[in-house]
Amino acid sequence: MSAPSDNMPIAAAVPRGKPLLLRHLPYFVGAAIAVALAATMRFDGYILNILMEATTFAIAVFGLSVVLGLCGQINLAQAAFFGLGAYAVGLGTADYHLSYWLCLVGGCIVALLAGALLGMSTLRLGGHYLAMVTISFQQIVTLVMINTIWLTHGPDGVSNIGRPALFQSAQSYLAFCVAMLALVGYIVWHLSDTRLGRAMRAVRDNELAAGVVGIDVFRTKVSAFALSAVLGGLAGGLFAGGFAYVSPDQFSFAESVVFLTMSLLGGVASPIGSAIGTGLLILIPEWLRFLKSVPGLYLAIYGLSVILIIRYMPDGIWGFFNFATERWRSATKTKAAAATLQLKPATVGGDIVLDVKGLSKYFGGLKAVDGVDIAVRRGGVHALIGPNGSGKTTTLNVLSGLYKATSGKILLDGTDITNMPPHQRTAAGLGRTFQNIRLFRSMTALENVEIGAERPGNPLIGAGGDDALTERAMEALTFVGLGARANELISSFSYGHQRLIEIARALAANPTLLLLDEPAAGLNSSEKLELHELLKRIAGQGLTILIIDHDMTLVSEAAQHITVLNFGRRIADGESMAVLRHPDVVSAYLGTE
Repeated sequence: MSAPSDNMPIAAAVPRGKPLLLRHLPYFVGAAIAVALAATMRFDGYILNILMEATTFAIAVFGLSVVLGLCGQINLAQAAFFGLGAYAVGLGTADYHLSYWLCLVGGCIVALLAGALLGMSTLRLGGHYLAMVTISFQQIVTLVMINTIWLTHGPDGVSNIGRPALFQSAQSYLAFCVAMLALVGYIVWHLSDTRLGRAMRAVRDNELAAGVVGIDVFRTKVSAFALSAVLGGLAGGLFAGGFAYVSPDQFSFAESVVFLTMSLLGGVASPIGSAIGTGLLILIPEWLRFLKSVPGLYLAIYGLSVILIIRYMPDGIWGFFNFATERWRSATKTKAAAATLQLKPATVGGDIVLDVKGLSKYFGGLKAVDGVDIAVRRGGVHALIGPNGSGKTTTLNVLSGLYKATSGKILLDGTDITNMPPHQRTAAGLGRTFQNIRLFRSMTALENVEIGAERPGNPLIGAGGDDALTERAMEALTFVGLGARANELISSFSYGHQRLIEIARALAANPTLLLLDEPAAGLNSSEKLELHELLKRIAGQGLTILIIDHDMTLVSEAAQHITVLNFGRRIADGESMAVLRHPDVVSAYLGTE
């Protein structure tokens, strides 16, 4: 944790000035070549079917790159969405003689609604519970396909499925599918650099911190499931048109496991990895065809190959390659200077920034916070102290929306935020750090701070786009002394520097009130001195701070006003030195020594 200075080194940042299409021109050239080859090269029927299967399966696996790779939500029902799209095209063109395009769009819409419904129903679930729900959904869809004979034709399936008039031949239809693969792949690839993509990555890395920095976790999860489902539905519709026949056994739970294996094998975090995994799992059995004459040997080698790749490349093939080249790619990023960070907190609520009246939080019979009043004046540092178990962190959790207040009222800059969820409180101007550092571990320092800067309602970003976002994040990192290391992953920073990054993330959002939960915890004496200097520079720009800490030297030097809690109740409140000499405070917290 090094002391920041006004003459910081020029900091590394990803250049974003060049137009998007020009930056990715090589991709579009490669995609055009692939489409041209698919349209002109002559394949026999067997090879054509393999290519058709690989192309359509890859689009479905791209959906897992979104929901699992970006958002961290497991989905074992991708084959169900794949089947919904396939049956929409199959039944629509074969039974009702509707336009292929209408059926394809309809299938995507049905899959989208089903995915959104599944996402909404699993809001509070995770891990194996979420897996069980998605498996159940998959099984229900499969049973419906088998048993509703009047609609789906049951186990017999649907035949004579139509194609669009422009792509009647198998060769031209393959070229169309390759074009769709390239388009969808580009969208998914670029998604991680969008606001929604950054929100998904934040939810994946730390759901609690994501909500506190202004991300609507519920909407983000639902969006991830919906996007994954619509890509599954699109892939299924393309698959149905390619093979002209679908049946329920093609969309069973086993196929969902295959999709998941493809994603994990290539690298779930990237559409490139998904494409690699899909190609390998389709091609490996073809490469081993000559062994099918020996019973069991083919499956043993096939399974062993998958196990070895996943065992020694836990992030997939593309993840392994990506990690190996990360240091080289980080070193080649260009440099951009950062201006001085400006903090312009809102000033619409009068002299009192935070007005807490009768705040209580009960856990059953335990009164963790009991009728607490706090008034934090604008532009100063206000400390909340007390012995362990006095309710300090619980109070901050209620203030930031992580806990719902049992009773009481919270006004932030004149706005009643008592019943707001965390992301809405952040939009209203509340910033926060945690006692146990909560950063987004898979991201760089710059990406972490960008997510903070992107909070809704930040007037210093406005409609400035990615360039303004990056500039604001660089300013915040430079302000805390870490601008030169902006492109390094969080894992490369010391504990003290991670504290600074978390503070920078909160500052980048330009909050009206900053809540600091034991920022000096785990720091050595020199780092605490640097933290004190940083707090003075923050307060010097007019930002109001409410701090919890056990370091009385830091509290007495930094805070002008102190509130003391004991057993959930306020026992003292007032000017710092007067409170620290209060007999009840000395007895309950500081000790008679």
